[in-house]
Amino acid sequence: MLLDKAPQIDRARQVADLLVGAVDLHCHSGPAAMPRILDHHEAMLDAASAKFRALVYKDHFYLGTSHAVMLEKLFPDNGLKLFSGVALNNASGGFNPHAVDHCIKIGGKIVWLPTLSAANHIAVLASGAVKTFPKTAGKMLDALPLTALDANGTVTDAVKQILDLIAEGDIVLAGGHLHASELHLVFEEARARGVRKMIVNHPTYIVGCTDADIRQLVSLGAYMEHSICMFVEGRSKKYEMSDLAHLIEVAGVERTLLCSDLGLLGSPRPVDGYREIVGGLLDLQFGEKDIRTMIGGHAAALLNLDVASPNAA
Repeated sequence: MLLDKAPQIDRARQVADLLVGAVDLHCHSGPAAMPRILDHHEAMLDAASAKFRALVYKDHFYLGTSHAVMLEKLFPDNGLKLFSGVALNNASGGFNPHAVDHCIKIGGKIVWLPTLSAANHIAVLASGAVKTFPKTAGKMLDALPLTALDANGTVTDAVKQILDLIAEGDIVLAGGHLHASELHLVFEEARARGVRKMIVNHPTYIVGCTDADIRQLVSLGAYMEHSICMFVEGRSKKYEMSDLAHLIEVAGVERTLLCSDLGLLGSPRPVDGYREIVGGLLDLQFGEKDIRTMIGGHAAALLNLDVASPNAA
């Protein structure tokens, strides 16, 4: 007996429709020191085919804005905006205001605080608490641990200068892999200095946020960015959809972002990850408006895509 395919087709169409206008702020395509399953060009083609609105390339070692600019110029008719930013790891000079200034001046949209070079990241991996973090294809120089705080537990002058640059440039400050205890202090300082766009990357992974931390960081104006890779099938899966539902409830839809963090070996391609997560959210009875907000609306606003051009009629 043939099974009725109509419900499956209807769900696939619903998911496809919801992906129109999506924005991925956290795409790990290559070239990269860590092996990737797709490159920037392929990630662009996938996102454009699904009618995403924008894609942000993230690499732990380099600013990808030049790649984004050139690819957008080479493929002007696919309707997709391409961006990148800089991660303040050792390869970029750590808490280096010059790297941030350069990023902003050539159109970078996000500054990630240290990830692989964060003292917290190094300590978590050394403890064995995280066993599956991706490795580089070849041995790199040992990371020099970075913290945003000085010996007195206050935000350093270099970080304050970086926050001023981010505020002036009106771009996004992302928490990277700093510990939640550091993020509270850095984000408080950032808000005081006029930073208007703040996100916490995968708050429950490496960063160590509790529900109370999430609520406090949200009260400072931060968005919680949850990595799709950790909730969909694949090597990077760590949580269930019920866990995501809880985290959305804690922060609220109005402060929740869903970004792929995909491109990793053994996991789906970024757009396929979005398809799976959207299907899961529908199964959990999230409304279409809320889903669109979490996979595109917030991110578009952070990239100023929803701001009308001064020259618009």
